[in-house]
Amino acid sequence: MEYVYLVVMVLGGLGAFLIGMNMMSDSMSRLAHGKLKTMLNKTADNRLAGVGIGAAVTMIIQSSSATTVMVVGLVNAGIMTLFQATAVIMGANIGTTITAWIASLGSLDVSAFLMALAVIGVFMTMFAKNEKVKVTGNVLAGLGLIFVGLGVMSDALDPDLHPEIMQVLNNALSVVKNPFLLLLIGVVATGIIQSSSAVTSIVVVLAMSGVLIGGTGDGVYYVIIGSNIGTCVTALLSSIGASANARRAAIIHLLFNCFGAVIFTIFLLCWQPFGVTFSETVLQKIFPATTTGPNYEFQIAFFHTLFNVTCTAIFLPFAKGFVKLADLLVREKKQPKKPSVLGTLDERFMRQPSVALGYLYQETGKMFTYAMETLTRAFDAFEKKDTSVKEDVIKRNATLAEANRAAVEYLVKLSASSLVMEDEKTISSLHYVLNDIVRIGELADNVTKYTDHYQNDGLVFSAEFLSMTQEMFDKIKKLYESALEAFSRRDYSRLKDVDAAEDEIDNYRRTLVNRHIKRLNEGKCQPQSANVFINLVGNLERAADHITFIAHSIEQKDAPVA
Repeated sequence: MEYVYLVVMVLGGLGAFLIGMNMMSDSMSRLAHGKLKTMLNKTADNRLAGVGIGAAVTMIIQSSSATTVMVVGLVNAGIMTLFQATAVIMGANIGTTITAWIASLGSLDVSAFLMALAVIGVFMTMFAKNEKVKVTGNVLAGLGLIFVGLGVMSDALDPDLHPEIMQVLNNALSVVKNPFLLLLIGVVATGIIQSSSAVTSIVVVLAMSGVLIGGTGDGVYYVIIGSNIGTCVTALLSSIGASANARRAAIIHLLFNCFGAVIFTIFLLCWQPFGVTFSETVLQKIFPATTTGPNYEFQIAFFHTLFNVTCTAIFLPFAKGFVKLADLLVREKKQPKKPSVLGTLDERFMRQPSVALGYLYQETGKMFTYAMETLTRAFDAFEKKDTSVKEDVIKRNATLAEANRAAVEYLVKLSASSLVMEDEKTISSLHYVLNDIVRIGELADNVTKYTDHYQNDGLVFSAEFLSMTQEMFDKIKKLYESALEAFSRRDYSRLKDVDAAEDEIDNYRRTLVNRHIKRLNEGKCQPQSANVFINLVGNLERAADHITFIAHSIEQKDAPVA
């Protein structure tokens, strides 16, 4: 029964630890959502910048697997090149080592105070009215739960409370000496849990209880090396069905960790016992032994960091070589692409909703441009009496409708995620923006119908009319340029230009209609052309209205929350 109790306690502590990690990761992502998008958008060709971005993002979201999966998604969407992805992936491996350091703090006397953060965080979440304070409370609650989980696991594995069981466990784990078997344990355990952070933390907790896998030699280090290979499973699984470049990014992650594992394994095999020698010469000077014995937990955290920093330093200059090797391993298969105005709305981005929303926002701007191009084609065809453009406009509107459907589905999925209020308002406004974009395409279709009447009914329009409608459309194009700038950059200063241009178009439509009525009265225009003329300029004005609505969507303070 005592064995069952110990297993339940360890699993319960692990559960609290993982929940705390997830809560802290999610909340930190929400706090840093703007910075997270900014960092990932700065995917410059500078290697060191890429490493820094990867490390920073991983420290925020507490998962190198999640960062790598997002990188796979960014490569799949064509936002990030393989070269840029390589540096970010290396940085992610460094960033994930912070978890082992957090876990090792559980051995300090202040761990009880750190557990109290859970209560403080809960009270902040319950009673605060400010959203940022609530999210900060969740961060503290998550951090507190991490130490609660570590505390529960440490108590369950306390050799003073369970001497016989711990002796059996210590004997069972210390008897495994084969370095390759220990590597395999690290790979398999991490592949199952899909978190090198969790495996490393468990190893740290065992060390805090005096239990070292593989004994007091280098055995535990082999497990840590293996965990770095095992963490590649998540990215490899996520790349299934993705583009060739996305699969290459996942392969680069695997190659980086495998090459690093080979180098460090050879190093450890050649320098035996590395753990004892290195501990006595370096680690014990940094983390001196206490009355309870050596601080193995800090030594493990230090080795985890040393492994990833060293591998990055060795392989970063050869980033282009990794890209070429991945190109050789993953061949491109040419497949016909279905026409789409949207890029790939990658499900991998869902791990970080703010990044996913930022990408969709960017793609919505492309849809806006596509719709305006469709309207331009339709108007130019009217002036040339070219009815053949109608089929092209229909096809483009079908593509636009399909993109709209995919974008709305993506927004619905995002709405179910944990989002800050600003992102919720953005989602709500994008629903309206997508509708406005589709309406611009539909108005283009209307213009093609007027072209049919113009051609088939033998209508004649004066040179003055054609000149003035062209001038009106030129004003609409200038309005679009200001609106796109305002929407894409969220530039409030451009809204004045948008409103001024829209007012000018409204007034110009009235002028056009009044002059047309005057020409009709003077007998200068055919009466049967009036219907086409009034509907044409009316549709152009409505297009201008939808363009204006899109620009003003950046004013989210009044947007209803979906």
